[in-house]
Amino acid sequence: MTNLFKRAAVFTDIHWGLKNNSVTHNNDCMDFIDWFIKTAKTRNCETCFFLGDWHHNRSSLSIHTLHYSIRALEKLNEAFDQVIFIVGNHDLYYRDRRDVQSVEWAKHLDRVRICNDWIEFGDVVIAPWLVGDDYKRLQRLSGKYLFGHFELPSFRMNANIEMPDHGEVNSEHLVGFERVFSGHFHFRQHKKNVTYIGNAFPHNYGDAGDDARGMMVLEWDEDPEYITWEEQPRYRVFTLSQILDQPERLLRSKLHCRVNLDIDISFEESVFIKEKLMPEYSVREMQLIPVKQNIESIESELGDLTFESVDSIVQSQIESLQEGNFDKRLLLEIYKNL
Repeated sequence: MTNLFKRAAVFTDIHWGLKNNSVTHNNDCMDFIDWFIKTAKTRNCETCFFLGDWHHNRSSLSIHTLHYSIRALEKLNEAFDQVIFIVGNHDLYYRDRRDVQSVEWAKHLDRVRICNDWIEFGDVVIAPWLVGDDYKRLQRLSGKYLFGHFELPSFRMNANIEMPDHGEVNSEHLVGFERVFSGHFHFRQHKKNVTYIGNAFPHNYGDAGDDARGMMVLEWDEDPEYITWEEQPRYRVFTLSQILDQPERLLRSKLHCRVNLDIDISFEESVFIKEKLMPEYSVREMQLIPVKQNIESIESELGDLTFESVDSIVQSQIESLQEGNFDKRLLLEIYKNL
């Protein structure tokens, strides 16, 4: 059987509609798609893989976001011989079921193959978002490449903390494959035969300082090549001293930055700094963060405060009810059984 692809361009986790259907974010997504297609063409890629989480909001889609989303997938459909599109957990209405997903309309695109179930083609396996006992099937599969949207323990999640092991799927279930490529976690990271390729571009301050995002080019039987989107939005955390000393080196277009105030400045000075630097360097966001008071001074200001539990607060509120025909004992019993 012929190989599924010769040279593939791969990306993941673009999240159309992020930040309350932000127009800025959706424009960034479209700029990324244009760059991705252009770069893929320079590398002679005939196949596109998308590894999950096309949309961000699983319960609803803004018409404005849907307009962008359709146009982008049409561009991919026109640019590649085939688009292998894995449905991610954010694309599913139910996290634990795959029967309702947000890209059903893409069926009209003749080169886009929506992968919402298992697909085996020669030496390649495409895995859907795993639900129920799906992970047990992985142990019985083997091949050269496995593509999916996995939630594997011991890898860094998007909050930059390690995914705990819940006793279900883990890397040991994937040993039957030479290489495994996954979306879902946004940090680019590798362990043994498993690679999270890194999402399209940074999305928030959890990504601060980590620009290893963009796309992967995979030629059959060759090592993958990772390409950074240089025009991506970036997130950084600085001190005010750093900003004032080297603004031309630290500040740039599409930058979101938090600036810790290690120098005492007035409100007027803070306004002046933002009004001066942001337009000069096309910075998108600059948050000036006062240095937090130390714990001892905060505790001394609080004095002798007492804290109540949620249970005690609810109980006292129920017992204080005066108006209405309430059975307080019954209400307390209902609350205790929640």
